[in-house]
Order: sequence, then C-alpha cells, then structure tokens
Amino acid sequence: MPDKIEIQNLSRSYSKKGGKSERFYALKDFSLTVRQGEFVTIVGPSGCGKSTLLDLLIGLAKPDEGRVLIDGKPIGGPSLDRGIVLQGYALFPWRTVRGNIEFGLEVKGIPKASRREMSDYYIKLVDLVGFENHYPYELSGGMQQRTAIARILAYDPAILMMDEPFAAVDAQTREVMQDELLSIWEKTGKTVIFVTHSIEEAVGLADRVAVMSRSPGQVKEIVDINLPRPRRVGTIRNTPEFVALFHRVWELLRNAEQSGGKDDGGIAGVSGRIHPAAVI
Repeated sequence: MPDKIEIQNLSRSYSKKGGKSERFYALKDFSLTVRQGEFVTIVGPSGCGKSTLLDLLIGLAKPDEGRVLIDGKPIGGPSLDRGIVLQGYALFPWRTVRGNIEFGLEVKGIPKASRREMSDYYIKLVDLVGFENHYPYELSGGMQQRTAIARILAYDPAILMMDEPFAAVDAQTREVMQDELLSIWEKTGKTVIFVTHSIEEAVGLADRVAVMSRSPGQVKEIVDINLPRPRRVGTIRNTPEFVALFHRVWELLRNAEQSGGKDDGGIAGVSGRIHPAAVI
C-alpha cells in the first residue's frame, strides 16, 4: 500500500510559564509513516504529546521543525480531507442527529435531497435508525459518539483521526463502539490514526501500535499487530497472541514511564481551540 501520511522529524514547543525564552518540547524529532487504509493506534505516557500530534495533523497548529505530508504534499491548515472525533463528542446541541450528520454536507454545498439520502445511509451504518430526530441531550453517551462518527464519515474525509473517543462511555458501551468502529473501517477503508490510553484498545483495533516515549514525545517503537481480520476486540483479547502483544506494549510503556524527561502535567497543545473544519 502507498504511504498516505508522512510525519518527518516533527518538533513542537511551547513557552514555559514565567519564562520568555525557555521552551518546553511536547514533541521532538517525531517521525511516523501511515499507509493508505491503515489503522494505526498511538499510546504513550500522560503528557507525551499525543494530542499535540493530532493538532499538527489536523492543521490547527504549525510545527517548529519538520513537516507533515498527505499524499506527498505538505498540509497548510484544516481541510475536509481530514476529520477528527474527540472524547467530548462536539455535537451541535440545537441540531438533531440528522442535522448534525448533515452539517458537513451543507458546508460542501450538497443539495438537500442528496444530503437526506447520505444521512440515511450513515444513520443506518452507525445503528441510529429511529433516533434521526432526537437531539444530543436525548441520547446516551454511546449514541452521541456514534452521531459524531457518522458526521465525520458523511463528508467523506480520507483520513479519520480519533482522540480518546470512547473514554467517556462505560466499559460495555466501549466494547460495542470498538466493534462498530472496526466494522465501519472495514467497510469504508479509511486511514485511521487513533489515540488512546488503553493498551487493550490499542492492540485490539490496530494494524500497528506506535508507542511514544515520555516528553518530549518520540516514537519509541512500533509494534506490528498480526492478528487476523475481520476482528472483534471482545473475541480476541483472551487469545495467547493478543496477550503476548498486550504485554509487549505494556513493557514498552512501563519503560517509557521510568525514563525520559520531566512530565509536563498533560500539555495537549491547542486542543481547546477547534477549527470548524476539524469537527464537522
């Protein structure tokens, strides 16, 4: 498969509080290549720059050094070729499920009749038939997250980025959502970058797991996940192959926690400032 994303020697720093010239590096010489249609998960210690990395990939921030290439071209800012799903859903409370899903289609100028047909497809894809006219406050957390995923998929970005998307839901819902995401990915062939703190989730979903070091964040090691597909997390997590991969990633993370620089206390770049194109 051809390379879809090339992250080359990426560095991103911030001014330390009270210091005009002193800088804190969230990322330093970070490099990673993601192939077309690949599902890559990223795990690392708290404050290692995972969310900062997504800010740079979505185009909300610019690196101090290095660059990000999409299909061989440098990114210049947010674009509809990249979509992001956040932990907090980021739905419009005044819009129904259908209205939220159709928002990106409206931005693209898709005619109303076509929007309706496309939203019907994605409502069915994420199993929300019967809830089309419900508002976010009328939905469970899992249903809100399915709406957020459908909204991203509806305007058809080539790359789907996810930042702890299932962290706020209960364990049972999380497992259901993981399996639904795998099913959607298998049907759509999207390139996915998925940030998580859960080793089980990282191993269960991915083609490869990128394990990051402590700050400044770098790729410590990439672990190939040679588990068969189609795959469901709940049915593979007790297999010897899964357990071995889980412990491999766990050992890498434990070593990352015990070495490296000073923890930054969870600096996440500019994640609080979300460009509309990033969350459509």
